[in-house]
Amino acid sequence: MSLRKFITNKTTAALAVLITAFANTSVFAQDAAAGAAAAPKVDMGEIYKSVIFYILAFLAVCLFIAIIGKAIRVYELSREAQGKPVGINWNRIHASLFALFLVVGLYGVYWEYTVHGAMLLPDAASEHGKKIDKMFNLTLIITTIVFVVTHILLFGFSYIYKYSAKRKAYYYPHNNTIEKIWTIIPALVLTVLVLMGFLTWRSIFFKTEDPKNKPLQIEVTSEQFKWSIRYPGADGVVGAKNYKLTTATNPLGIDFKDLNSRDDEMADEMVIPVGKPVKLILTSKDVIHSFYMPHFRVQLNTVPGMRVFFEFTPTKTTAEMQQETNDPNFKYLFYCAKICGSGHYNMQKVVRVVSEAEYKTWIAEQKTYLNDDLRKQFNLPVAPAPVKSVADSVANDSAAVKTNQMALNK
Repeated sequence: MSLRKFITNKTTAALAVLITAFANTSVFAQDAAAGAAAAPKVDMGEIYKSVIFYILAFLAVCLFIAIIGKAIRVYELSREAQGKPVGINWNRIHASLFALFLVVGLYGVYWEYTVHGAMLLPDAASEHGKKIDKMFNLTLIITTIVFVVTHILLFGFSYIYKYSAKRKAYYYPHNNTIEKIWTIIPALVLTVLVLMGFLTWRSIFFKTEDPKNKPLQIEVTSEQFKWSIRYPGADGVVGAKNYKLTTATNPLGIDFKDLNSRDDEMADEMVIPVGKPVKLILTSKDVIHSFYMPHFRVQLNTVPGMRVFFEFTPTKTTAEMQQETNDPNFKYLFYCAKICGSGHYNMQKVVRVVSEAEYKTWIAEQKTYLNDDLRKQFNLPVAPAPVKSVADSVANDSAAVKTNQMALNK
């Protein structure tokens, strides 16, 4: 082989390019290692927390894909210019990708059910919660079956019937039977689901009140960023409110002209007796919030100027849930499920479900909302100071005499 042919040989040229690239890469790596050893270490942890880093990484990936695409396009054009057959069968590649996505997607569905399935909803702790769970599970099963079947057909057909020069597509314009099947069956299934939801809704919101077991009224007022809980007094009725009466001493705007308001009590947590119907009265002082109790399947918006009602019956005490979950620190909570501002994350309160006896003991310890300042503001008689009985006075005098005698003896 002559020197000219040796120099112009493609294999030789390719080897020369590889050797040059390898030598330059080795030198660059050595210089970089020496520079890294000499330079002080920099904490890169903060870089990965910035949005700009991920934007640049995304753009770099897009640029890499674009370069690969252009290189492939140049390769195809060069083969076309040389009169050679197409080197890449894109129909086969696309069909294989459809099959791959089908397998990966179905595995993703299985993974979501097995890993995140238990995170959908916690165990229901209310009577109506069981009905909602039954409806939710039925809907989830039906939609999952439809999802899996339709995607197998969609991706499967795309793979099986990929383009082939040896096969001609059959023109199939219309079929009345298929049209009836995929119209009537979904319509029937959706009708059943809608009727089930409607009947479940009516059973929850339109209850016949049992005079022997009247619900416990609890008013919950939302504001940025806290909840205020008001219980009725001995009369069992939460009194009226009027936003025009809101002051520094009367932040809830309670109207004490309504006699039902005068014995109402405030609480820092919600305590409810197990097996007792609870009627929530939800209001808001400022913006729309969302009252959410996941374990009891309760979620309603609290709207300024409106009173929203919801009735439920708890079926499991906090102690029972602690045993079931094997978590001694378990607590029922209610949250705000609507992003209502910067302090939204902090809007939560503890809910304790206890026995009837424990509830009576707890409610007897709560203080009334009406205090001496409010009595003066609404021109109500101030509660008289407790008067000491004669027996208490005699006992106190005797104790004082004994103390003086002990001091003299010393």
